[in-house]
Amino acid sequence: MRIYQIALAATVMVVGLIACSNTPRLASEPMPRSGFLPNYSVLVPMATSQADTRIWRYRVSGVNPASYTAVILDPIYLNQTATQQVSPEAISQAQVTLQDSMVAAVNARGNIRIVNQPGPGVARITVGITGAESSVDSLQPWNFTPIGLAMNAAAYAGGVNSKTPALLVESKITDSMSKELLGEGLVTIQGESFRTASGSVSSFIEMAKKVVRVAMETSANPTPTSR
Repeated sequence: MRIYQIALAATVMVVGLIACSNTPRLASEPMPRSGFLPNYSVLVPMATSQADTRIWRYRVSGVNPASYTAVILDPIYLNQTATQQVSPEAISQAQVTLQDSMVAAVNARGNIRIVNQPGPGVARITVGITGAESSVDSLQPWNFTPIGLAMNAAAYAGGVNSKTPALLVESKITDSMSKELLGEGLVTIQGESFRTASGSVSSFIEMAKKVVRVAMETSANPTPTSR
């Protein structure tokens, strides 16, 4: 199976993040736009049964997915700087572990190679993880660093802070030679599901591993999207 034939049904990887849901309110908020992806206007919302989870995707039409047999995995982007709570070692640990999980996800496909150089039939996957908050106005990306936000998620419990913490994972797939955009994916985990799955660097990593895989598979889904 090629990487572009991964079913969107893999969103079940988010199982375990479900808790008390404020999804109806969150669903009415606009899509967050951090600037990480090249074109947010092409993304379309996808149905999901996961509480507090929202998914958007884009897949270009007119490209044969089977023509791609290899992929370059860019180093994962983690919007996190060292703080008193989050050490440089913790950041490095998160990046290494999340990168390894991306490699494992691709290797699990069986028929797709990971390479280091652009070439014919080679796609490039780029993933970024950011923090975000949901206020009375809208979901504002980049207001928090993701690990720091996860470690402080308990402070957002009812009555302590009116804003809702969120994990935002964005991914894009491009042709390694032409730079043509082939697919994009955006996944957010918000509200209670984020809070109950957070609390430490290790818990952030475990949660992010699942969402990164969902984001990768969302952008790799071969079904073309249209607005």
